[in-house]
Amino acid sequence: MNTRVADGLGLIARLVLGAVFLVAGGLKVTTPEALAKATQAYQVLPHDLAAYVGYALPTIEIVLGLLLVLGLFTRISAAITSLLLVAFIIGIAQAWERGLTIDCGCFGGGGAVSAEDTSYLPRILEDLGLLACGLWLSWRPTSFLSLDRLLFGAGASDPTS
Repeated sequence: MNTRVADGLGLIARLVLGAVFLVAGGLKVTTPEALAKATQAYQVLPHDLAAYVGYALPTIEIVLGLLLVLGLFTRISAAITSLLLVAFIIGIAQAWERGLTIDCGCFGGGGAVSAEDTSYLPRILEDLGLLACGLWLSWRPTSFLSLDRLLFGAGASDPTS
């Protein structure tokens, strides 16, 4: 693949993944109690641990989103984001399999909903698309308009590599 095309794909993947995480974290950061309840609704983690995860998740998403949009420490940010997306996919899939009727809480809200208001398959498909972006950036973090490139040179794909 042409380097310019690959760098362009990297830019698109960085901006899409970073923007989604920024928006998701930004929408949730002002309502930590609601996200704690949404995380607990999955019934996977112990009740108190699920609440702590719910409180921490928006901040983590915002930091990862900023790093990706800026193109700073891209490989490690993309790898962590990819791991989070795998956890999200597993969480949604297990809720679906167990017949839980919950909203994923991906962009705020969350918790119990009526069966017709669940949207597991679309959320999983969206997360798979985002995971593809994260995996691309984990494999090839070089892209246009990145702080990695500015700070560490055009040949340096990521200082953490």
